Amino acid sequence: MPKTKTNSGAKKRFTITGSGKIKRKHAFKRHILTKKSNKRKRDLGYFGLVSSADEKNIKHLLKI
Repeated sequence: MPKTKTNSGAKKRFTITGSGKIKRKHAFKRHILTKKSNKRKRDLGYFGLVSSADEKNIKHLLKI
């Protein structure tokens, strides 16, 4: 049987931490930034963690 392929969209968007959690970027940081406050833009720049409800689906896409 051939190897299973990881989802190429998911592998570009998520990374695995050392403890096994899944790291993600925040949305709403690409354009229309003039009306957003500096604090909001700064907070959106940091990485976040995927919620526990979504972890199973993303691990399936990443074939973990």
